[in-house]
Amino acid sequence: MKEIKFKDLGLNEDILKAIDDMGFEEPSSIQAEVIPVLLEGNDVIGQAQTGTGKTLAFGAPVLNNISKGGNKPKCLILAPTRELAIQVNDELARIAKHSRASVLPVYGGNPIDRQIKSIKRGIDVIVGTPGRVLDLIRRGVLNLSDIEFLVLDEADEMLNMGFIDDIEEIIKNSNESRQTLLFSATMPNEIKKLAKRYMKPDAKHVAIVKNAMTVSTVSQYYYEIKHKDRFETLCRVLDVDEPTAAIIFCKTKKGVDELVESMQARGYSVEGMHGDMTQVHRMNTLRKFKEGNLEFLIATDVAARGIDVENVTHVINYDLPQDTESYVHRIGRTGRANREGVAYTLVSPREYMVLKQIERATKGKIKRKEVPTVDDIFNAKYKNMVSRVKGVLESEEYKRFIPMATELDEEFNLVDVAAALMNIIYSTEISYDYTENAIESTSSTSSSSYVRLFLSLGKKDKMNPKALLQFLIDKAKVRKDEIGEIRILENFSFIDAAQDAVDPIMNNCSGKSFGGKRLNIEVAKKKR
Repeated sequence: MKEIKFKDLGLNEDILKAIDDMGFEEPSSIQAEVIPVLLEGNDVIGQAQTGTGKTLAFGAPVLNNISKGGNKPKCLILAPTRELAIQVNDELARIAKHSRASVLPVYGGNPIDRQIKSIKRGIDVIVGTPGRVLDLIRRGVLNLSDIEFLVLDEADEMLNMGFIDDIEEIIKNSNESRQTLLFSATMPNEIKKLAKRYMKPDAKHVAIVKNAMTVSTVSQYYYEIKHKDRFETLCRVLDVDEPTAAIIFCKTKKGVDELVESMQARGYSVEGMHGDMTQVHRMNTLRKFKEGNLEFLIATDVAARGIDVENVTHVINYDLPQDTESYVHRIGRTGRANREGVAYTLVSPREYMVLKQIERATKGKIKRKEVPTVDDIFNAKYKNMVSRVKGVLESEEYKRFIPMATELDEEFNLVDVAAALMNIIYSTEISYDYTENAIESTSSTSSSSYVRLFLSLGKKDKMNPKALLQFLIDKAKVRKDEIGEIRILENFSFIDAAQDAVDPIMNNCSGKSFGGKRLNIEVAKKKR
């Protein structure tokens, strides 16, 4: 089969030169299939996983065909998050390098006055989040009557984040003769309905979907741990594997901050990213990570959405994600461009079933690994040191130290000297003060250490895990790690609480008001 090159797809010389400058030699599957269809003027539904080159797939033909100039924008691209909007904008700017098209990102968190001034001066392509775009439309600043292209990027994520009403209002304000492009990793019914309602009947559906939800280049493992050992386990894993670039995921913004502080205190090269941080801070952190000036990036799912960094060797789920889709997106940050990647997940006993559900949904195998012992760490560091020493011995750089080594030889055994130097290196590379060779296995942890409690309120009473957990912490003064699984059903709920937390919860929470309704709590009856 003949290999397809970008020059075979019908793009003009300005766009081809920009693609060549970006270092791309041949198109990905989604690019090869979508670009010719878009150049012909068709509406397109593109279905492909994150990291397959979707931005170039729609960006190149849009910038190829767009009418430039005038006071009104000719293309609007909607993205679910600020990070993705900025990333799409940056890539479009590179594609437009040799053409005269102007591109502007608009999103919350940045001064709207500057965005308004730029739009009034005249912009060809707007890349924005639904909330900010709608705000600009309602202010009468953004006029979409001349729009030639409307792109919905990561459409499933925008729907998951509750943007459906905003998106529909934006579409209704757009030029009806536009070309509509919808890109999504999954194709739920809401996406199909949206496409049927607002796209031309002959819209082309291009699907580049893997049989499995995960990429084959990612090796997946889990460590079953006690909650109290979570941080030490992370340190042991990092000390053994010594990843050059890893993304570590936490479930909450507070979790990111706490983990960053703990790791920085032990000398790790690490920074965090989450929604409460300023845009400038996040972009600077991402730049440092991309340039290799940070070894570890700790992030929440939303902050990491759309991040595309090459050479990420490891993804570590410090906390389990909320759902299978998030797990897939997380581990997709590594193993890119057919490189090998590793994904580790730290799992407490009560989280094990969730991991099994993820395994079934992804049709992949997540293998168990034993938490490294100090002996494992020592052997890994030893092999690394020997490899480095051999590399230095093959060069000439060490020879200036020969006179000093000769002097030491007169007083000490050189084997002892080498061992002492290796001990110095080992001591500087171990960040955690390990007191035991091995962490006690969770197999000795009894699930009976948790008590299941029945709560009289459920989903219909507006109860959700986050609000319930905060209620228990505030009223009963219990710690977060004393609360296990939280299960919210329609009319009632269940929680697993540590033995020591049961009395404080019963005494301080039962009979109290939650969301304006009386909450009764009792020990759940055992299943027969």
